Amino acid sequence: MRRREVITLLGGAAAVWPLSAGAQQPGRRPIIGFLGANSPSVQGQWTTAFVQRLGELGWMEGRNVAIEYRWAETRFDRSPGFIAEFVRLKVNVIVTHSTANVAAAKHGTSIIPIVFAALADPVGTGVVESLAHPGGNLTGLSNLFIDVAGKRVELLHEIVPSMRQLAILANGSIANTAPEIDEVRSAARKLGMQVKIVDVRRAEDIAPAFDALNGRTEALYVLGDPITNTNRARISALALGARLPTVAGFREFAAAGGLISYGANLASQFRRAADLVDKILRGAKPADIPVEQPTKFDMVVNLSTAKALDLTVPDTLLARADEVIE
Repeated sequence: MRRREVITLLGGAAAVWPLSAGAQQPGRRPIIGFLGANSPSVQGQWTTAFVQRLGELGWMEGRNVAIEYRWAETRFDRSPGFIAEFVRLKVNVIVTHSTANVAAAKHGTSIIPIVFAALADPVGTGVVESLAHPGGNLTGLSNLFIDVAGKRVELLHEIVPSMRQLAILANGSIANTAPEIDEVRSAARKLGMQVKIVDVRRAEDIAPAFDALNGRTEALYVLGDPITNTNRARISALALGARLPTVAGFREFAAAGGLISYGANLASQFRRAADLVDKILRGAKPADIPVEQPTKFDMVVNLSTAKALDLTVPDTLLARADEVIE
């Protein structure tokens, strides 16, 4: 089935959905449709954080709430079909994350409430009208990944002050890629660095990307998206083999062997997403729930990787780190 036909089908299904979709119906256990961007194992910590917080709020999976899980596993051509399933199941709320999944949900239903747990630029990508007044049937949490891109470059430069060549590993098919690249370029220019872009849209593109970078860069900025996140251990290993220090926005990259990460804590964001779901299940409308932004960003430094690269991390930076992996 072609994409246009899928969207038409979803629109028709959504049109017959009752207006009270978000509120819990008497005698019916509410259903949450959870669409992950990665595989269950890759984002297990985030999913667990979401379910645990639901329990703290009184929603016990299998008792008074059901959760239907679907996993895009970075194959986002399947996402519209998963949203169609949620519409047929008459879920009370859809929870998802990543630009492609959120876009599929937005196009798939204008009635069922949608909560995005992490999205880089919800206003710029047209997901919501504004952060304060989302409008429509979507609300959630921005991770401000684009806004702090320059800070990541600065942190990497603190560790490698002699760096003059920086490569960006990015998925050019993602809507928020270009704005983040612009931020990285701007920060790099101020620090006297030249930037090279390497496009990675499939897992199969990763190894050739490193071949293309051989001897042509001194460090690597990994732009966060489900492809790079799913393959974080492989990317970190290839970067270490190429003797390239890396910076990324996900803590999980540093834990997988990257040099440093700086960004919103995604497990915390999924916990907050559960709070928004709780409000909706109790009758609140997404249009009336402002999109939240992170107030704290975690810096994680992997000292083992620094030692393997013969790099000395300044004590001043280590003192500011939220976590040091040794």
